[in-house]
Formats: sequence, C-alpha cells, structure tokens
Amino acid sequence: MQKTIEIKHLTREDKLRMMDALWADLLSEEEHLESPEWHKKALQETESRLAEGKERVLDWHAAKKELRKHVE
Repeated sequence: MQKTIEIKHLTREDKLRMMDALWADLLSEEEHLESPEWHKKALQETESRLAEGKERVLDWHAAKKELRKHVE
C-alpha cells in the first residue's frame, strides 16, 4: 500500500526539496518525455510574433515583476 503525504503539513523547505527530487527524476527519463502538440504550436506562434516584432523579450527578473503585476 502506498503512503499518502499531507503536503499542506510540510515546510516550505521540504516542499521545495520534494519538487527538486521530482524534477530530477523526470529529467532522468527525459528521452521518454514528449512535448504535446499544443505546446509545439504555442512555441511556433510565439516565435512568429517575435519575428514580426509583436513580442518582447524580458530577462527573468523583469518577467517576474511583470507577472506579479497581473497576479497581485
């Protein structure tokens, strides 16, 4: 029987450690992962907008600030 973990009771550090472990595990099987077709299409659309000058490129720090404006 598999144990269930109550995520809400974990510390932030433990949650991040678990996410790190999950990500590392997924990457170890990267050759078996296929990106869905919708994701390929979304990337192509973004590349087209970028080529047309309709998309702007932000560094990660600026992108986080921009995203927070929309969330808060």
